[in-house]
Amino acid sequence: MEALALERRAEQNRELRERLEQLKKERNAIILAHYYQRDEIQEVADFRGDSFLLAQKAAQTDAEVIVFCGVHFMGESAKILAPDKTVLIPDERAGCPMADMVNVDGLRKLKAQHPNATVVTYINSSAEVKAETDICCTSSNAIKVVNSVLTDEVIWVPDKNLGHYVQQHTDKKMIIWEGYCNTHDMLTVKDIEEMKAQHPNAIVAVHPECRPEVVAMADFVGSTTAIIKFCRESEHKEFIIGTEDGTGYQLRKDSPDKIFHFASKYLVCPNMKVNNLKKLVKCLENMHPQVYVPPHIADKARLSLERMLQVK
Repeated sequence: MEALALERRAEQNRELRERLEQLKKERNAIILAHYYQRDEIQEVADFRGDSFLLAQKAAQTDAEVIVFCGVHFMGESAKILAPDKTVLIPDERAGCPMADMVNVDGLRKLKAQHPNATVVTYINSSAEVKAETDICCTSSNAIKVVNSVLTDEVIWVPDKNLGHYVQQHTDKKMIIWEGYCNTHDMLTVKDIEEMKAQHPNAIVAVHPECRPEVVAMADFVGSTTAIIKFCRESEHKEFIIGTEDGTGYQLRKDSPDKIFHFASKYLVCPNMKVNNLKKLVKCLENMHPQVYVPPHIADKARLSLERMLQVK
């Protein structure tokens, strides 16, 4: 019975993939998928990447329709950078708790208290917050962005863990918002110690959204893209990975001869995983849910994203 169910599921997935290819041609659409998506989504994506790469692809594409398989703020960023495109997301419930931890009123109050500070906002934030921002960043370029601003003082929102990591690599005074990623913040020193005991030959690579004490234990710290690149190019054959488990798809694809252990079984973002292949096909069939950003917000937010893309 189990084998029959697996065979039926495989046949359904084949049909869905065929339907998806047909719809992409009809709609002139591309599929952007974050590294934290389910394998079945990453398999059919035109581009897989972290927030930075996908923002670049959204800004550059000639496609008329962008289907963003990620969470809502990512779809917003795509719509802001490509306002003339139709931007779809497979499930509009795919939110980001960290993005919800910062609000416009609170940020405005902080700006009033520090009028000479530059506001640097992690891309994991709403369009409204980006509209109150001087320049955005991602985990892959956060240090470069902070060091690029002309003021000595920086208001950093919303991830305190990434902010702490950046603070170790800049002379700027940073006023750090108290937000965090629910998934990465869950990883503890005990988790790393237990995994190192089980796999003494493994190299530890973690995301800077993890707690500072966890980051301090790592052999390598970097964005999702940086972790993938490090593991691909490393001479080591075994790794303990401290980021969301969807990254395993690209890690295994790039380095099939290497062994990857995720540092905790809880490194799963439930919001990223609400998208699936069936919902992806359905959203292209119905051209819904569409991402909408009010023009007066989009125009302000676009400046902060475009400034980020200009940092080299």
